[in-house]
Amino acid sequence: MSLVDELKSAVTPRAALLVVGVFALQLLFITSYVGALHHPKPTDVPFGVVAPPRVSAQLVEQLDRLPGGPIDPRTVTDEAEARKQIMNRDIDGALVVAPTGRTDTLLVASGGGTVLSSALETIFTKVEATQQRTVRTVDVAPASPEDFDGLSAFYLVVGWCVGGYICAAILAISAGSRPANRERAIIRLGVLALYAALGGLGGAIIVGPILGALPGSVAALWGLGTLVVFAVGAATLALQSVFGIVGIGLAILLIVVAGNPSAGGAFPLPMLPPFWKAIGPWLPPGAGTWAARSIAYFKGNDMTASMLVLSAWAVVGSVVTLVMSSLKRTPQEEPIATELDTAGGTGTR
Repeated sequence: MSLVDELKSAVTPRAALLVVGVFALQLLFITSYVGALHHPKPTDVPFGVVAPPRVSAQLVEQLDRLPGGPIDPRTVTDEAEARKQIMNRDIDGALVVAPTGRTDTLLVASGGGTVLSSALETIFTKVEATQQRTVRTVDVAPASPEDFDGLSAFYLVVGWCVGGYICAAILAISAGSRPANRERAIIRLGVLALYAALGGLGGAIIVGPILGALPGSVAALWGLGTLVVFAVGAATLALQSVFGIVGIGLAILLIVVAGNPSAGGAFPLPMLPPFWKAIGPWLPPGAGTWAARSIAYFKGNDMTASMLVLSAWAVVGSVVTLVMSSLKRTPQEEPIATELDTAGGTGTR
């Protein structure tokens, strides 16, 4: 055979298109991660100010006009209310101005991200110095000593997401599998649900009792993990049912390329560029990371939105998978399975 014939035999047009898709995915991966994480800086951080009435408005205005807009300040009645709002995750920190003396108190919550709490400490050390005042930092919701930089919740959720889309991909394109009819779709979703429950439990036990990386309820983390794994897996099955093997690439694009850097893991949401800050809470990694930190450090507060997002992914993914399985299609083998069977010498056309 000529070189051209050998090339056509070695790389089919379909394979060439998939390689081009992988190349594009690779470039998007680099763009997304570097774009989101190469220059983190706090922007519009929700922040409380507790100060005597005569200086409160002036201080809020001063903080609002800081170069780069790092702080989104608002007046809070007293220190107790500021602590409550931090634990409810309404604000990320607060400055309590002492009515007498020259030492003020900065309230932070490193459980929500140690990088952000350190950035706030740096900002307010400089702000206070301009007024010939000093600041002492009090961590209202401290990260576990075993949770370096507050990253354990993020890595836990990443692991759950990886398990979800790999399990779904295996169910969808394993050698010999066929396009899902309704019965196969139900079975695949059932297997995915069982896998999700086991994966959620395993992750919760590893980060809790085994490694001691995260405090909080193991049962709550188990429930969260089950939902994260199933949501990602169901979305992957849905995309595969609509787009074929390309749908698995789309799942990686959504979860890994877009979802991970925007999840607020390495850098909390207020430190991300606007695009990633906007999309993060709507994708499973971001919703899962927020909820995991709420369970671990904030008494389970402010989880409703994240749980609704994850539930929407799970429900929509399941519905699309079932609807697509109900459509009348030629019951032939999936292309990927056919290629694998043929390579093994068992398939004929």
